[in-house]
Amino acid sequence: MAGATRIHVWDALVRVLHWTLAAAVTTAWVSGRWPPHDFDAVHHTAGYVAGAAVLLRLAWGFTGARYARLAQFVRGPRTVLAYARAMGSGHEPRYVGHNPLGGWMVLLLWSSAFALALTGWLYTTDWLWGYEWLSDLHAALAWLIATLVIGHLGGVVVASWRHRENLVGAMFSGRKRAPEGDDIA
Repeated sequence: MAGATRIHVWDALVRVLHWTLAAAVTTAWVSGRWPPHDFDAVHHTAGYVAGAAVLLRLAWGFTGARYARLAQFVRGPRTVLAYARAMGSGHEPRYVGHNPLGGWMVLLLWSSAFALALTGWLYTTDWLWGYEWLSDLHAALAWLIATLVIGHLGGVVVASWRHRENLVGAMFSGRKRAPEGDDIA
């Protein structure tokens, strides 16, 4: 595998937005755990950065290069279930871009990150300041995204191991092993 041909899969904007979102969510999570109000400015800024990263990535999902496009990696429920069954039996195909489960994880992560940014912003408005249900929703979304991130990282580890491919490295370089055999490009 070391000498395998590598192709450019994820463009610079996809990679920058991925790591920006990861850093913003991590920063928001950590700064939100400190004693009340000590890191509000950091927490709020990280939330706004996360929300902007999601919106930019979503726009790029309609206009970007092949592997950046939502149409390339968001697949229907039948395909996702078939992939999950194949994965359960240890015979899932390798996808050059996101696999079907990974595509849906992307949507879940983006949705929860944006919902967190939105609920966080709404909580700072005169209209909804101090509403406990909004604070509770924001906290529940924070736990949801933490759970999704753990699932995402687990999926990256499993897919990297099963397909003998460093997906973390690929998200830095943008390059992955070229399709071979039954791989799905």
